[in-house]
Formats: sequence, C-alpha cells, structure tokens
Amino acid sequence: MVFNETEIKVRYQETDQMGVVYHANYLVWFEIGRTHLIEDLGFKYAEMEKEGIVSPVIDLEAKYKRPLTYGQTANVKTYIKEYDGFRVVYRYEIYTETGELAVTGSSSHVCVKKSNFRPISIKKKFPDWHKAYTEAMGEDNGIRN
Repeated sequence: MVFNETEIKVRYQETDQMGVVYHANYLVWFEIGRTHLIEDLGFKYAEMEKEGIVSPVIDLEAKYKRPLTYGQTANVKTYIKEYDGFRVVYRYEIYTETGELAVTGSSSHVCVKKSNFRPISIKKKFPDWHKAYTEAMGEDNGIRN
C-alpha cells in the first residue's frame, strides 16, 4: 500500500480557546495529506481541473482521540482505502509528535464535470490515475484500518 506522510506544525491560529487544534482544521490537514498523496502518485488536481473536472467531497468522517496543541508537530498519514473507478475513499491518521494516534478519518470523492456536476469515470477519463490508484492500494504498510 502506498501512503503519504506529511508533517504539519500546529500554528497558534489553528487552536481554540481551550488551546487545542480546532476540529475543522483537521479537515484542512486531511486535504493537505490527500493532495500530497496524489502528487506522490505523479498527478496534480490542477491538471484535472484544467480539463473541466473537479472532485467534490461526498462523505466525510473524523474521530478525535487526543488533542494536539500549539507548537506540536502533527504527522498526517494518508492512503487510498477504497477505489472502484468512480469513487475514491481516502483514509487519514494524524499522529502526535510522540507517535500517539490523535485523529482518524476518511473522505469520499467522485469526479464530476464542472459544467454540470455529472459524475465521470476516472477509469475512462484518466486511465493513468486509475492505474496508479489501483496499484497504490496494494499491500499493507503498517496503516491502521
């Protein structure tokens, strides 16, 4: 299984009155991890968008296990959990700098034409992405399901 690891330094403006990372910021970190994974596979969202295709979120999940605070470094692990040629489910694990699991989550996406939001087949429209996604789901590399 191919996965990306991205380090993110917790900034002060990402925390709430309790001094912990505000929950919505984890979703931004999911997106950063997802974008880096796609780039690791050799692709860029911007290239897809130039062809009039966008990839909206159709489902989102996050489970909070322990807080991260200002000044800490988070490690975001991202991989492709499911892919069927149309829908992609990305899985995320965010760890503290000491390796403790802080947040898990997933996001589901489809590709649609920007002009009318009708779904398209990634397999047909972007065969290189299809091949890379299929190959990226190979053997487990120590990621928690």
